[in-house]
Amino acid sequence: MSVAECLPEAGPGVPDIDPAAFRLAMRELAGGVSVVTTGRGALRTGLTATSVTSLSAEPPTLLVCINRSSSVLPVLREQQAFAVNILKAGHEDVADRFAGRSGAYGAARYGDADWTELATGMPVLADALAAFDCRVEAILDWHSHAVVIGRIEALATSGGDGALVYWRGGYRGVAP
Repeated sequence: MSVAECLPEAGPGVPDIDPAAFRLAMRELAGGVSVVTTGRGALRTGLTATSVTSLSAEPPTLLVCINRSSSVLPVLREQQAFAVNILKAGHEDVADRFAGRSGAYGAARYGDADWTELATGMPVLADALAAFDCRVEAILDWHSHAVVIGRIEALATSGGDGALVYWRGGYRGVAP
């Protein structure tokens, strides 16, 4: 039995929340902006995410939530590895490309930014505030999203600059 099959169905006592109202309310939650990358060569792809969080320090793991309709998810499932690149103020163009706002898809989203690799070979943004190179430990399909749990194999930090956050539909820089 999958986790999704264990979920309760809406019924008495379960509120019926309008998805649009939920999305509007969630705009009040400021979130750090990251780019999740996976794939190699011409099959590289990625997306912009604010739904990234640490899960455990021992062993070091994190989780990412990805819409199940995303074109990135099948590649991530195949690769069984991904990187989370925490963006700094000034990386708005990178965030927009990976959010699909530039019209670029797949490997074209990588543009002219400086990319490198760590342990798994997944693309890592060289000047990200921090980058976590992960192997997939589990993927849980949960309603509209997949919860991806990654064991951190390597990390890199550049430090110093302010973070990029997303709040109320726009980017903001947070100074140190």
